[in-house]
This record gives sequence, C-alpha cells and structure tokens, in this order.
Amino acid sequence: MLSLILIALLGLIWLFLPFIPALFFALIISVATFSKYKTFTQRFSDSQSAILMLTLVILVLILPLGYLLLVGGIEVGLLIQSIHSNFDSDSLANIVKTTFSALPLTESIQQKIFASLNGNIDHLLVTFKDFSIAILSSIVSLSSNFILFVLIVIFSLYYLYVDGESLIQKVKNLTPLENHLDDFLIKQFSGLSVVLLGSVFSIALIQGVVFALGVAIIGLPPLFFGIAMALASFIPVLGGLIIWLPLSLFLYAQGQIVDALVVVVFGALIIGTLIDHFLRPIITKNLSNRVDVKLALDHTFITVLSTLAGIIQFGVLGLFIGPIIAAMAISIFDVYELKYTDSLDKS
Repeated sequence: MLSLILIALLGLIWLFLPFIPALFFALIISVATFSKYKTFTQRFSDSQSAILMLTLVILVLILPLGYLLLVGGIEVGLLIQSIHSNFDSDSLANIVKTTFSALPLTESIQQKIFASLNGNIDHLLVTFKDFSIAILSSIVSLSSNFILFVLIVIFSLYYLYVDGESLIQKVKNLTPLENHLDDFLIKQFSGLSVVLLGSVFSIALIQGVVFALGVAIIGLPPLFFGIAMALASFIPVLGGLIIWLPLSLFLYAQGQIVDALVVVVFGALIIGTLIDHFLRPIITKNLSNRVDVKLALDHTFITVLSTLAGIIQFGVLGLFIGPIIAAMAISIFDVYELKYTDSLDKS
C-alpha cells in the first residue's frame, strides 16, 4: 500500500510539474486569504464568496503584478540582449580595478585587493553574469507565460476556496499523525504564508519604490533599478547592499560624488537602516502576532540558501517559495521532536 501511495504521489508530481509554481502560488494566496473568504461565506454562498475573493485578488495582486511583469519583461528582455552582446569580462575587470583605484584607500590595501581579485575576478564576473541572466530570464519567461500562469492560479484558487476545508480534512484523515500534530503543521503553513506573503511583498514594494525615486533624482532608469532593488530585498542579510554599494562605488570612481552620495543615502540609510532594520521587523512581528504563529525559519544560513535555491528551481517565484518550503521542513522536524520528545536523547 505504501509503495502504491508513493508511486501515485510521484506520478502526480511528474504530471503537474509544469504547473507547480502556479499551484504553489495559488495555495499560498488561498491560505493567506482564507479567513477573509470565510467572512464572505457568512453573507454569501461558497461559490459567490470564492468569486468575490478572486475579484479582490485579481484587482489587488494579479493586475499590478501583471503590469509590472509586462513592462519589466520588455525592459529586461532588452537588458538580456545587451548583456549577451556587450559582456566582456576583461573590460568589466578593468572597470572594477579602476573603481577601486579611485577610492580613497591606501596603496597597501589596494595592492591586497588587486592581488585577491586577480585570481578570482573573471570567475566571479562570469558567475554573476550567469546568475543575473537566470533571474532576468525567469522574469521574461514568467511575463511571456503570464496569461497561462494567471488562468491556472485563478482556476486553482476558486477550488481551493470552495473545497479547502474538505481537502484539509482529507489530508488529516490520510496522514499517520495525530490530529493535534496535523493542526500544528497546518497552522504553521497558514501562518508562514500570511507572514511571508505579507512582509516580503510589502517590503519589496517599499524598497523598490524608494530606490526608484532615488535613482530617478540622479537621472538613472528608475524602473530597472527599482525592480532590481525589489528583487534584492528578498535576499536576507545582503539584500539591497548588492545593488546600491557597487552602483555608488562606480559613480564615485567616475567623479560623480553627489550622485554616489544620493545612492548611499537612499540605499544605506533609508533602505538598509530604516526599512530593513526597523520597518521589516515591525511588519513581520505584527503579522506573526496577528496569526499567532512562531516563525520556524529563523535561521539566516538556511534562509539565504533556500532563497537562492528557490530562484534556481522556480525562477522569480522561488524568492518566496524556497523559504516557505524550508520553513515547512523545519516545522516537520519540530513535529518529530514533539511526537518523540520522551525518547530523544537531549543530554
């Protein structure tokens, strides 16, 4: 029986593999907004409530996301062509070295930097190029397939709203865990969906808009740098640093000191300090308290790796799918600890 179940699961995963990002996205949205759906069911039928929720999701999330992907996809497509045609590791290496040479560093420090760069800079630049193109290509791919993606999400969302409770009960009946452990896992997933979907997207939007305004002041393309900053905000610890620091150093080396200072103010002060260190914890804590869930993914190392791995596996959507998968894995480990706490050797 167990073998048949495993074969069935593997067969379903293989069958729906092209739709997994859309199904996962629909699942996260449905879990995060299910309480609102239940509020509607107090006044309307299940199908009417589901249609109302779908309308809200389309207006609040899908239409703005579609617009950004449409405009961003065109810009990013042109950027990919530019990278492919203009990428020259030797020229970029010279730019990097020239930039460091123009910085107010002592000669000994510069020599140490150049010594470390000589052996690794070509490899680092090629790796950065490949990683950048992978992310940018996923944006273009998502943009070009956005209509199909939206149709699958909307179709899945409707039935997740209408049949969500029966599906949860079915899963609880099939799992070998006790009901209180099933409830713990479901509560963790629901809470993580609300916290990550709410905090990650709100912070990404705020940081992207703020940085776009900053670069617009100095005459740089706001859409490109705004999207770049929004995507970078998903990466813990480093975050926007990988965007504003190289840009400010390059501007400073070119003699554009005022422009570099503007980038540092918007990147380091407003985004890196005010938003990242003050606003992000406030939003995350408020959402966590609202859903009454302990964040399982409170491990910087795992968060960074799961985010990067999510990008590789799922493209742009992996920015939040990866951390949620890792968080749920940690939650399962917590369930194991709860179930077998008496027999575990904790000495």
